[in-house]
Amino acid sequence: MGLGLLTLPAVLLLLCGRRTECTAGFIKSPLSEVRLTGEAVEIHCEVIGRPIPEIQWWFEADYSNNESFSQLWDGAREERVQINATYIFHATSTLCVTSLTPEDSGTYECRASNDPDRNHLTKIPRMKWIRSQANVMVIDHPDITTNAVYMSEKTVILSCNLSVNSLIVSGHRWLKGSKVLHEDKDTSNVMTYNVTGLPGDGSGQYTCEFLTTPDVRMVVNVSVSPQVLHLKASEHGNEGDTGVLTCQSNSFPPVTDWAWYIVSPNAVEVIGNGSSDRYVIKSTGNQTVLRISNVDIEKDQNEYTCNATNELGTGGDVIHFKVRSRLAALWPFLGIVGEVVVLVTIIFIYEKRRKPDEVCEDEDSATGALKSNSGANNDNLRQRNSN
Repeated sequence: MGLGLLTLPAVLLLLCGRRTECTAGFIKSPLSEVRLTGEAVEIHCEVIGRPIPEIQWWFEADYSNNESFSQLWDGAREERVQINATYIFHATSTLCVTSLTPEDSGTYECRASNDPDRNHLTKIPRMKWIRSQANVMVIDHPDITTNAVYMSEKTVILSCNLSVNSLIVSGHRWLKGSKVLHEDKDTSNVMTYNVTGLPGDGSGQYTCEFLTTPDVRMVVNVSVSPQVLHLKASEHGNEGDTGVLTCQSNSFPPVTDWAWYIVSPNAVEVIGNGSSDRYVIKSTGNQTVLRISNVDIEKDQNEYTCNATNELGTGGDVIHFKVRSRLAALWPFLGIVGEVVVLVTIIFIYEKRRKPDEVCEDEDSATGALKSNSGANNDNLRQRNSN
């Protein structure tokens, strides 16, 4: 069985046996990192032993001349240092330093010990602290020149230029949000990308990333005036209910202000939250919702315009709001009732006409039977007289 398949208690049992005490030992040491100013770095170490060892973090700056380490505590460096540790089957600890500066460059040391006297001020511990080090280098973010050239209303070419030659480029990557749009292995200090589909979903924030050590990136904005969308060209509502009209805009920069208007044949009326008790407008970022309570077929069946404004201009769209009458839902039922009434009437008339014909046929049958009986009686009477 490979060690990778063993659980931590099993590894501890193999290394320490049945002994109650076992010297601390690293099973994962911190790794050296290179980071840019303003970024964050995480280094991690894990230790086993009996009893479970304690982990401490120490630091020595690159610019230090006396080669002395200082202990790091959670919340140090103006709350930029965060230390998380767990002690269950073994000891684990993660050191995170945020908003890095060049002064954060140096040697970070993970120390561990399970000696009972390890922190005693006068006693000499029987077992020394074990140590594992990692170097963290923080470098200034290189200058990246960005540009966006609008070739037409629907196309823009983005470019990024890495101004330093000290970083070795192994490739490029273009992203929009977290989605990778393009990636290559070109070693050039210049990268470009064509954006199409403007002015709709093509706007937004694009990231050009140079694959170096560490990776360097810059954001390029593709900005347009708001392009307003609605889910349906026309909305329907029932008289007396609440009508809901919705508009949204996915354009960049984000919408800063929304406005609603009623467009009637005679005038254009501005709708606001205070203009009427029946109107409620709720706008959140790139979406706005107009609610009309107690919809009236005479007053509210109109065209409504929603306008969005950002730093580049204004855009809008029109929604046709159609109101159904209260009786609209009854028409299917009334149609069925009408069909039933017509069908019953036809059956009734048919039955009414059929019954007199049957009565006449019955009378004719009775008359014929009487005539037959009369003829038979006459024949019998003649026979008697002849006798």
